[in-house]
Amino acid sequence: MALKLTIDQGNTAAKAAVWHDDSIVAETVFRNLTDNDIIRLAGDFGGIFDASIYSSVKDSDCRVRQAMSQCSRRFIELSATTPLPVKIDYKTPSTLGRDRIAAVVGAYGLTAGHWTLVVDCGTAITYDVLSPDGVFMGGNIAPGIFMRLEALNHFTARLPLVETSGDCPQWGTDTETALRSGAISGVIAELRYYRNLLPVPDPEVVLTGGSADLVAERAGFRLIIDPEIVSKGLNSIINYNENI
Repeated sequence: MALKLTIDQGNTAAKAAVWHDDSIVAETVFRNLTDNDIIRLAGDFGGIFDASIYSSVKDSDCRVRQAMSQCSRRFIELSATTPLPVKIDYKTPSTLGRDRIAAVVGAYGLTAGHWTLVVDCGTAITYDVLSPDGVFMGGNIAPGIFMRLEALNHFTARLPLVETSGDCPQWGTDTETALRSGAISGVIAELRYYRNLLPVPDPEVVLTGGSADLVAERAGFRLIIDPEIVSKGLNSIINYNENI
């Protein structure tokens, strides 16, 4: 069996997943990923991976890249030029977030043949459109739920900073619930709007990210929640590059 490592470096943390073929056998989240973390992780699995892939939404860390390369027989740093099992129809592919690429690839493995809206509810929220034949058509970026709450606190004189968890009535009954309900309901409205823009009445919606559960329980329609969709996409990219 092939032993693979996928690293998804996001804005606030890095998710490492170890794969035996297409099954995750270990997963760890690092707040500050270092080269030593990679070396220790490889040591837990015999010292070397058959393949690894590194995706980062930030400037990539050369020490992490080097450690992954040294601990892998085959290493891929995801970029705009990496061969993919989907087509990217984006005017500036070099500026397209690597996490968005991986999420779309992961979603295509679940919903090929269907129009799909891929939604990543993290620090920012991305809404990306995937055609039935695997073309990434483009997408939009909006502030995440907590970012909205932070902005309301930061740019006003008296509005407090509230958490995303807590009561969330349809209409707020005090300042705290008004802020929370406004932020969460605004995202729900966006999600429904973008879903309705797709050219079929009941498209697939794949939801991931730290705020996915907050959104899913209020969406009001069928969707797929998959917290591993980015990692699955990275694993699929490794597999695709093995066969070309």
